[in-house]
Amino acid sequence: MPIPRPDPNADRPSERRLYQLVADRLRTLIQSGDFGVGDRLPAERDLALQLGVSRPSLREALIALEIEGAVEVRMGSGIYVLSVTEQRSPPIGSIGESPVELMQARAVVEGAVTLLAAPRMTSEVLASLRKSLDAMRRMIAEGTKPLDHDREFHLTIAKQAGNGVLHRLVRDLFDERHSPLSTKFCHRFEAANGWDLALAEHEAILSALEADDPLLAQAMMHAHLAQSRLRWLDGDGR
Repeated sequence: MPIPRPDPNADRPSERRLYQLVADRLRTLIQSGDFGVGDRLPAERDLALQLGVSRPSLREALIALEIEGAVEVRMGSGIYVLSVTEQRSPPIGSIGESPVELMQARAVVEGAVTLLAAPRMTSEVLASLRKSLDAMRRMIAEGTKPLDHDREFHLTIAKQAGNGVLHRLVRDLFDERHSPLSTKFCHRFEAANGWDLALAEHEAILSALEADDPLLAQAMMHAHLAQSRLRWLDGDGR
């Protein structure tokens, strides 16, 4: 008698993200009439308590519903139900990964990548990193977001690690911030002085690299991305 083989998918965790599950719960409440079309949803803090979820996860779910057209954010007034949508959230690829989880992933990956890259730094690479920061500073002073130079800084460090797979991973994680979910999340919750703080954190990373201190450079990269995540978590929105 043949021995049955285990189902390789039996213990596979759900690929649905937490924000999608929270969005599904909100969608169910709308469909059941708890929140009718035209109703204003409870305040963010109260709704998070009602659902038993964190405010960041709730924020991501509400933005997902806004992208779908189920709710509308009215500045200074609140979030209102616009329509009843399908039962389940659309695939992740259509709106993007969780912004908070992305920042967690970047902190882990880029911290390790910086540790690998630090001993391989050359004067030319350090000069290139300094050039990126100078360009960031000019754009911030002009009131423009220096996203391209920010990307250049991070990818220059990743390339210097000498591992093509890690370089590609850093690039893909960074570019995920252009997804619809991350774009809206960043626009709504990014602190007004966020780029000034980010520039100072980049300076600390570069200073550690210039001092040939790999462990400090790793710590500064990790701190920068952790602080970026906290700025989103603590943002009050606009």
